[in-house]
Amino acid sequence: MNNLVTSVGARGQWASKTEYILVVAGNVVGLGNVWRFPYLCYRYGGGAFLIPYCLLAVIFGIPLFLLETSLGQFTQEGFVTCWRKVCPLAQGIGYAYLILKLYDFCYILVQVWALFYLVSSFKSQLPWANCNNGWNTGNCVGVHDVTNVTGNQTTMTNTTSAAVEFWQRRMLGMSGGIEHLGSVRWELVLCLLACWVFCFFSIWKGVRSSGKVAYFTATFPYVMLLILLIRGLTLPGAFNGIYFYLYPSIEDLTNLKDPFFVVFLVRGNLIALSSYNKYNNNCYRDCFFLCLLNSCTSFLAGFVVFSILGFMAQQQGVTVDAVADSGPGLAFITYPQAAALMPLPQFWTVCFFLMLLLLAVDTHFTVVESFITTVSDLFPKVLHAPIRHELFVLVFCFCNFLFQLMLVTEGGIYMFQLIDYYGVSRFCDYFLAPCECLVISWIFGVDRFMKIIKDMTGAKPFIMFKLLWKYIIPLVSLISLILFIVNFKHLKINDWYVYPDWAYALGWMMTISTVIMVPLWAVIQMCRTAGTFRERLSVLCRPDEDPVRLKRATGDEGTDVALTADVTL
Repeated sequence: MNNLVTSVGARGQWASKTEYILVVAGNVVGLGNVWRFPYLCYRYGGGAFLIPYCLLAVIFGIPLFLLETSLGQFTQEGFVTCWRKVCPLAQGIGYAYLILKLYDFCYILVQVWALFYLVSSFKSQLPWANCNNGWNTGNCVGVHDVTNVTGNQTTMTNTTSAAVEFWQRRMLGMSGGIEHLGSVRWELVLCLLACWVFCFFSIWKGVRSSGKVAYFTATFPYVMLLILLIRGLTLPGAFNGIYFYLYPSIEDLTNLKDPFFVVFLVRGNLIALSSYNKYNNNCYRDCFFLCLLNSCTSFLAGFVVFSILGFMAQQQGVTVDAVADSGPGLAFITYPQAAALMPLPQFWTVCFFLMLLLLAVDTHFTVVESFITTVSDLFPKVLHAPIRHELFVLVFCFCNFLFQLMLVTEGGIYMFQLIDYYGVSRFCDYFLAPCECLVISWIFGVDRFMKIIKDMTGAKPFIMFKLLWKYIIPLVSLISLILFIVNFKHLKINDWYVYPDWAYALGWMMTISTVIMVPLWAVIQMCRTAGTFRERLSVLCRPDEDPVRLKRATGDEGTDVALTADVTL
């Protein structure tokens, strides 16, 4: 066993278990908990949605969480080099994660937007509440004037809310399409620079700095969430919104064709973050606690969101479904409108956007930290040295800042949506999840892996995990992949803007660039390894430190090598 565990050396470890829990909590609890889950719950059956959600959390969430955290803790490596100690042939999975991370970095744009709104919230008059601004059009309707036109459908179709115009015309300055990137929005450039500077100082010392930052970034959003919950529940119409959120509807539940993405975790972050744990950390217990925290946060956020939506619907004289939204539309259009209708609107918008900003910050710097960790482990002699590590982090953050300047142009929103839809596609999740499980279960050996978990934690996982890793997750992932392809539709913006063909081609190139890494790496390694096909496969399916693999590498073959990875620990 000791042959398979590397010395932590210059990599370091978490200063305490608390820091690890806070950082991982910040990674798994993010924007989706606030702006995606509540809408999904309302849209697909209300309270009835919680049944498949909890079921899928047990089938997918907890097993994948345990698999990734155990793998990282056992190997003490990033999400690329960890596969060398399990199955070198599968190292392409790690490189797929690496490509996926490059697209993941674009979500810093949400921080940029939240920071812009946060700064705007300190003005004496909220700029999205009225139409007395230079960017407003003649069709603009202020937040307090909406109730006067909601009864006239014709009037409503010819108007645009002040919040929408602030979002599209003031902050984004949206151009006509991706073909017209236009000029950069300098205020957003400053926000982008501020976000990358904060990210740099959060991770420049590795886990020594990110663990300390997480004490604030992982906990303060819950303070804001609690404040917003109390305020939301005291608003008129709040319980009407909560009724819409939780009322069970089996008919709506049947429309849920592709629910599995709500609990997917295959992005490599957990592997990298867990690699800084002590070998005997109880990752088995951690996975249950952190998955429960994630689900409870999502459920609680639903009460916050829909209590406020209920209030907004009552103020405008419409039903809750008329104002319900998800994603950026909820965070940057619907909520600002609702907050503008409350007493002390500046305070409530500051609370909300501060919470949103910290959620985005926490998730982003853990993504960057996992990328830095993995690249450093690929070149340990160069990048694990103290000064070189900090310089690498600085250069990396600066290069990303320069590259992402195109996202803060007038056409940047179109590029962001393209990356979000294709680069970080669920297609990649559905492909990588079974790859991960099949390698651990069928090549490395699921019994062997469960013994390792028992050796690390002192508790052997339930037999259920063995069945889920070997059969259920690969099978359901395959079904999900097929459903995703069958139901796939090309991206459109606001149901009217259709991307040019070259943009769709670029989008598919981003998707393929991730999944192609798995077979491409396997083919390259098979070609580079000497021996017959069976001998090559046998060698590449054994961990680097495997005694039989080392014997073959030194030329002392001895007896024939069996095609199995079940080496005695």
